[in-house]
Parts: sequence; structure tokens; C-alpha cells
Amino acid sequence: MDSPFTDVSGQLLTVNAGSSSIRFGLFKAEGATISALAVERFEAEDTGHGTRLREFLTAHGATNVGAVAHRVVHGGMRLPAACRIDAVVEREIEALAPFAPLHNPPALAWIRECRALLGSRVPQVAVFDTGFYADLPEVARAYAIPYALAAEHGIRRYGFHGLAHRAMWRRWCEIQPELDRGGRVISLQLGAGCSITATANGRPRDTSMGFSPLEGLMMATRSGDLDPGVITYLQRVTGMSAPQIDRMLNEDSGLAGTSGVSGDMRTLLDSNEPRARLAIDLYCYRARKYIGAYLAVLGGADAVLFGGGVGEHAPAVRERILAGMDAFGIRLNPTANKAAVGREAHISHDRSAIAVWVVPVDEGRLLAQEAMSLLSGS
Repeated sequence: MDSPFTDVSGQLLTVNAGSSSIRFGLFKAEGATISALAVERFEAEDTGHGTRLREFLTAHGATNVGAVAHRVVHGGMRLPAACRIDAVVEREIEALAPFAPLHNPPALAWIRECRALLGSRVPQVAVFDTGFYADLPEVARAYAIPYALAAEHGIRRYGFHGLAHRAMWRRWCEIQPELDRGGRVISLQLGAGCSITATANGRPRDTSMGFSPLEGLMMATRSGDLDPGVITYLQRVTGMSAPQIDRMLNEDSGLAGTSGVSGDMRTLLDSNEPRARLAIDLYCYRARKYIGAYLAVLGGADAVLFGGGVGEHAPAVRERILAGMDAFGIRLNPTANKAAVGREAHISHDRSAIAVWVVPVDEGRLLAQEAMSLLSGS
């Protein structure tokens, strides 16, 4: 078929379904240039089963949508790269839902909603968070369980938030073009979901999320790293079922479960409750431990990048995460850090050996670029 981008008036819709929000973007392609026409974010529970999307398209005059690009969190081993969505791809996304229960089902629902609203002739593209980590080194993707069992059931570390980390890395390459493909980068995506990735010259070497988006850093409602013995213990002494434990770890843990107040970092920073302070301290402590680990993985770093809702808007959190890291070559500029709220900024001290930046994550533009490249055959 002809590419929908051969007509420069064609518009591209992006749908980014996260665990707590939905972001719509409307882009226009002119040759190889992608221009944003409109971007809006809504809380996930406030989307009205497609009503918000209809309102978004109407409000921004989206009368010529030529394609839709979706962020899909889990592509597994069979969907390592962006692809056009057909019945086979939909079935695979659905089959992977148990591994990303907060993400793949909503993404699938939005794929079907867009088809119902725009018609089946408008091509839809899935761009997978796991794709950035398709070539993760074996030592970083394997679990120390029986090898045959892991192979039979596809149990490995897949990595997630790939779009966010790739977007931060790409922007860093533009900021520091003299470095070979960005050099050594530690990027933190801190939002409702949280992850950290170590990248060397454009290739991910390790990442905190693994078999599911539950592993790694402490998050808004997800536990992050946990001794697996806790799970079997709870099964024995409480009789909790697998679905109950899954819900507890994904929806009732993290900042919300520890604080008993909220999973929203803004609320916790304003709270005087001791458990709220504990939650923040635990959140920052775990992130700091991962930075130390990834400095060892990379043999140092050229940059530490912060993105995501918390990473971009909470100077106090960035300060706590990087506290006491002068010996590793990381030193913040307190004034620059405090001023950097919701914008790109260089926040490290002039004498810091490792640059620290806030880099707002533009996943929508990356989604649009991936879809344009795929559908135009470039």
C-alpha cells in the first residue's frame, strides 16, 4: 500500500498508555521532519472509553489521520521491533498480558478503540518498550534458575521503559555530539513506574526492570526488587493466591504501600507523616544503589540523566538520590537543580566529573518517528 506519509498534510496519532495515564499526540510528517501539532495527557481512569480521544481529535482538527502509533510495553521474544498491527500481533500482545498486567491490556484496548473510531484501513503500528533491550547481553538478561526451564517458558530479563531511555539517550547525543554515540550513560525514568538503564555507546548493557515491569526500583504502587522468599512465605502463612499476591505487588506496594498515604511523590513530599518520609528515603536509597551498580557495570559514566514525571519535576528527589556521591565524580549544582522543574537543564556542578542533566522524555515524537520509518519503508 502507499505510505500515508506521502501526503504532507497527513497526520499521525500517537497513543501512549501508561500504568496511570494516557497521552495522545498529533504529529505531522513533512519529509523526514516530524512536527508536533498537539499533545495532551489524561489520568487513565478519566479517559471515558474513547470519549477523551474523540474530544482530542475534534479539538485539534484531526481530520486526516493517516496512521496510529501505539506504545506497547511488552513485545516478548517474538516482537522485538516496531511492527504493523494485525490479528497475529494483537494475539501476541494479548498473550503477553500476564507479564505486563498494568500495561498490555490497556494498550490492546486502545488499539481496538482506534480501529473502531478511525476504521480498519488506517494502519496502526506497535512500538515496544522491550525492543530497546532485545540485544541485552546474556549475562544481564539471564536469571540463575534452571536453564532449560527458563528457555522453555521464555523466562529472561526483557527490560522496559525502552522508549523513554532511548529518547533520553538520543537527546544526550545531540547535547554532546563529540562523544561516541553518547559515551557511557546512566538514565533514570522516574514516574509512576521507575527504571534505570546503563547504556554504552548506544547499546544497553543493563536495566533494572526484568521479566516484568515489577522488578527493579521502588515505584508508585509497585514493590520493585523483592526477595522471592517473601512470596512463598505469604502463600504459606496467609493463603494468599497468586492473583492476590500479583495485585499486592503491582498495585498496593511501592510508595503507596510503604507510606500508607499516597503513591504520588508530590503528596509525600508535602507530608509530615513518618511513613511518608520513610517511603521517600527508601525510594531514593534504592535508586542510589542502582547508580552505584551501573557505574561499576560501565566502568564510570559520562552522564546521569533524569526523566519522567518525578525525575523532571522533583529537585528534592534528585538531590537525595545523588547525595554523597562526590567520591564517584557526581556533584550537583544546588541552585541549578532547584530551578530545573519540567524543563531540560544541566544541573551538575562545574567540578563534577560526570554531567547530570534533566532531560524531558518525548516518547510521542519517538513513536511518530518509528511509525513513519516503518510505514514509509525507510
